[in-house]
This record gives sequence, C-alpha cells and structure tokens, in this order.
Amino acid sequence: MGKLIYNSSNREIEIEDRTLAHLRVAIINKLRRSESFAMTWDHGIEHGSGRTTLWLHESIPLQFIFSGNRPPKLNRLWIEQMLLSANSTAGLQYVPEPPEDEPFEIE
Repeated sequence: MGKLIYNSSNREIEIEDRTLAHLRVAIINKLRRSESFAMTWDHGIEHGSGRTTLWLHESIPLQFIFSGNRPPKLNRLWIEQMLLSANSTAGLQYVPEPPEDEPFEIE
C-alpha cells in the first residue's frame, strides 16, 4: 500500500501501489503542463465513509510513496481515463482499471 502526501499535511492518503503508479503519471502530466485540477476520493467504510477533494497545483509539494520496489507495467487506457476524469468539472476521481490496451513503461 503506497501513500500520497499533499502539501505539508500530516494526512497520508493510502492507495494501492498499482493505482498510485497510474495516478502519479496522470497527475504529473497535468501539473507539468501547469494545469491545476481537483482530485476527489472516497474514504471508504473502514475510514468512516465520506470523501475529500483537493485542489492540485504545481506549486504545492506532492509526494508519491510506494511500498514496493518494482514499478508496475502501466495501462495506457487507464491513465487516459484518469486524465479525462481530471479534465471534467468533477475532477480526477478513481476509475476502475479497464482491460489492458498495450502495457508500456515510463522511466
């Protein structure tokens, strides 16, 4: 289980490594182009339900911490779906991984 840490908050968002790797690519692509956007996630029943929305901006520190040491093969279609979600008025939200298109590696 990896972690996403935004700004100087002591709150760490736990996200499965594979999902976090795909989020990392989508988020970095948006921020690299100086595109700010909202990101919303559900807390889940185990964390008291509810949801949180963050406004992601290139000037605010962001960390991706992975528990595993091997990066997964990335699913291009999943990243594209995340980017489409980030471009919507609702902002970036979790979308289930679609069947793999052609896995690719980003270094």
